[in-house]
Amino acid sequence: MRSGWGPRPTLDAVAELAGVSRATVSRVVNQSSKVGPEVRARVEDAIRTLGYVPNPVARSLVTRRTDAVALVVGEPSDMMMTDPFLSQLILQTSRELGDAGRQAVLLLTGGDDDHDRITRYLAGGHVDGAIVLSVHRTDPLGQQLRHLPVPVMFGGRPFGDDLGFAGSVDVDQRDGARRAVEHLVDLGRRRIATITGSLDHRAAMERLDGYRSVLEETLGPVDHDLIAHGDFTRGGGERAMTELLARVPDLDAVFAASDLMAAGALGALRRAGRRVPEDVAVIGFDDLEDVAAWTEPPLTTVHQPVGSFGRRLVEALLEMLAGGEPVREILPVHLVVRGTA
Repeated sequence: MRSGWGPRPTLDAVAELAGVSRATVSRVVNQSSKVGPEVRARVEDAIRTLGYVPNPVARSLVTRRTDAVALVVGEPSDMMMTDPFLSQLILQTSRELGDAGRQAVLLLTGGDDDHDRITRYLAGGHVDGAIVLSVHRTDPLGQQLRHLPVPVMFGGRPFGDDLGFAGSVDVDQRDGARRAVEHLVDLGRRRIATITGSLDHRAAMERLDGYRSVLEETLGPVDHDLIAHGDFTRGGGERAMTELLARVPDLDAVFAASDLMAAGALGALRRAGRRVPEDVAVIGFDDLEDVAAWTEPPLTTVHQPVGSFGRRLVEALLEMLAGGEPVREILPVHLVVRGTA
């Protein structure tokens, strides 16, 4: 095994030690099936002995593969740091790519200039495919990606019905919201408010739709004063809850479209002297351990399977890289009942 500094072992050196041609070594390195098991074993032993590492640029010219996948996040860097669900999904997806022998290349967007830059990068042969997270309604990136020569997977369903070129994996956002609000109705709550996420996200729209559908089916027309708009942040949840208490002081429950906003709502309720869950029941969405388990009381919330989410994104992209068709999959969610509702 090679150690220390010095000249890098070459393909010719491996060929000489293994007693084969340079072309045979190249075929082994590039995983060709045209090499017998005995010869392959000799070459692999020589590679280990010399500590040979293939030149990735030269290898990509032969295989037309980079073994890299772009992880495109439609948010600026500060959002990635402050949104725990997004950061966990990025981490999980990166781990899954690493386990599959692929290098994740993280690309963040903060404006139109970034979209053009990222599109040029993805079209430049630097990666084998792309996984795209957190696309906004007005984001042009989805349409720009349709012309790329590489497979694309969306984490979450993108806006637009003409994105058949790409696959997607999402969780059942609407069903999760329905489960939360049905639980509140079953508890006997009748003045049920909601704090939405940013409605330029499809997930926020579908969670709002799930909330509306249950109320309309069980309690009649929705009172629009019971709907406050947040932004998926703790501060946004706190401000929205304060607005709701001023507008609808007799509310007895709130469904917040994220755990962070639910945590902010709990703070506002505490300062207003409202007991949870006795006076106001609260349910969040995400089931993030570093939020839901540490609120007081522990937060009742909709569980998103972040591990399965990241795993299926990577598996589906790898299937496309192997020649498979784009998949569109929706993962189930469930309600985790704790102390707030």
